[in-house]
Amino acid sequence: MLSKGIGTMAARSLSIVHVPAFKPKWVFSPLSFCSSESKPRKLVVYSKPGCCLCDGLKEKLHAAFSLSGPDPLHDVVLQVRDITSNPEWEKAYQYEIPVLAKVLSDGSEEILPRLSPRLGVELVHKKIAAAFKQ
Repeated sequence: MLSKGIGTMAARSLSIVHVPAFKPKWVFSPLSFCSSESKPRKLVVYSKPGCCLCDGLKEKLHAAFSLSGPDPLHDVVLQVRDITSNPEWEKAYQYEIPVLAKVLSDGSEEILPRLSPRLGVELVHKKIAAAFKQ
């Protein structure tokens, strides 16, 4: 009887949130009570093929999104933009990539401070979480 009650409580504390992106993505977030109407947080990485700094940042961001803790980033959607596909992006960011931007609620972008390639995944997680709190 007791084990049945515990299993029921655990099942109730698991929420499933659908995050629209290019492909459907389901996010399982234990103990979160998100409504299905909440918008996912979005980041954009301006990159280009063959950029090892860009590849390193993307790997660290994906790892940071999977970390658990007081400020989970499981709902963050990462969009990678190839600057060689858009002349405006190439002109703006050709000497700066990788460039990381937070998408604001009105659709505009806020460029975030450059993350050192030497930062560990935990520090990347902490800095991204702090950027979304602002």
